[in-house]
Parts: sequence; C-alpha cells; structure tokens
Amino acid sequence: MITERRTFPGTTGQAVVRLLQVLMGIMFALGLVYGNSGVAVNAGVGLLVTFLPALLRRRFDVTMSVGLVVWISVAMFLHALGTLPLPGLEFLSPYKALDWWDHMTHALSSSLVAGAAYAVIRAFQVHSEHIELPPLFTFAYLLMFVMAFGVIWELIEFYIGVVSTLLGLTEVLTQYGLDDTILDLVYNSIGGLIVAVLGTAHLTDISDQLAARLGGDSTNR
Repeated sequence: MITERRTFPGTTGQAVVRLLQVLMGIMFALGLVYGNSGVAVNAGVGLLVTFLPALLRRRFDVTMSVGLVVWISVAMFLHALGTLPLPGLEFLSPYKALDWWDHMTHALSSSLVAGAAYAVIRAFQVHSEHIELPPLFTFAYLLMFVMAFGVIWELIEFYIGVVSTLLGLTEVLTQYGLDDTILDLVYNSIGGLIVAVLGTAHLTDISDQLAARLGGDSTNR
C-alpha cells in the first residue's frame, strides 16, 4: 500500500479511483432504469463514499494517501458489484451466486471501519498528552470496535430487509439466516485483525493530520 502523501492528478491510483467511480455510476443508472433499488442504493451510496477523501481534502485540508483512497474505492465497488445480476452468473448477483463474495466484502468493509477507528483514536492520542494507549490496548480496542459495529450492522441489515419486504421493494441489503450472520461477524473480525496487525503503519499520516486539525502538535509524540 502507498503510504506517502501524493497529489492525485496523473497518478495510477487516481485513474483507478476514477474508473471505479464511473463503473459505480453506471451501476447506479442501471439500477434506476431497471427498477432495482438494491443495485441503485448500494451503487449510489458506494459512489458517494468514494468522494469523501476529496471532500476531506477541500473542507478540512486532510489528505489521504493514494493507497487509502484506492482501498476505500475498491471496497465500495466490490460491494456494489455484489448486488448486480451478471450474465456470467446466470443473471444472479455475486452475493447470491458466490458464497465467498459476502465474506470478502465484509472483511474489506470491516477493515475500513477498523482503519477509521484507529485513525481517530490515534489522532486524539497525538493531540493530548493525557491520552496514552499501549499497543495491546489499541489492538484490543480495534477488534472490539469492529465486532460491535458488525453487530449493529447486522441489525441494520435485518430491519432494512423487513422494511423492504413491507414496501414491496427489491432487497437493499440481504440476510441469509443465522449461520450467515455468524460468518459475517467472523469475517468482520478478520478484517479488523488485519488492520490491527498490519494496517496501523499506513494510517499514521492521516492520524497526524487529524491531530493537527484538533490543534495538537504531532511532532511532540
């Protein structure tokens, strides 16, 4: 993953992000044209999320590395693609046709949640001399945060499914039973574990920028 800060124009990473945004825009349009609310909502939300790094840069002068932006965009794209019926899968979506697709996207999404949690908590640690979190505590915090978020997300999926059924809409988010929920939580934990073990080094820069926005001096820590 790329860790240094770079300007976006002219980079391969920027081209990848733009391509994924265009593809999600096409999926969003297809969802609207064919009345598939699941595709439209997931592609639309994913597309909006990919613009958050640019918004943070313009509004708050917080610049993410190219690697982080690509990481976010790939996670959003794969989730949106998972809802799209594809001819190669007999017009089933990857979520329905491929058992491993849901596990992959849950691990990716949970890694984003863990990354955001780490960046925020480290920013507060850099900002204040009164906050000191040992590495073992940070490791446990990331895992617990991701697990708690995963439980909340599963509840959101369940109630969105209930509302979609009541309104006669295409399912926006789908649950496949208790076994699927347990597996989702397991793969959420895997994503959090990956960030806790390997990903924190790639999030130091954005944490320092957030700390600077809080008024802290990252050079003192």
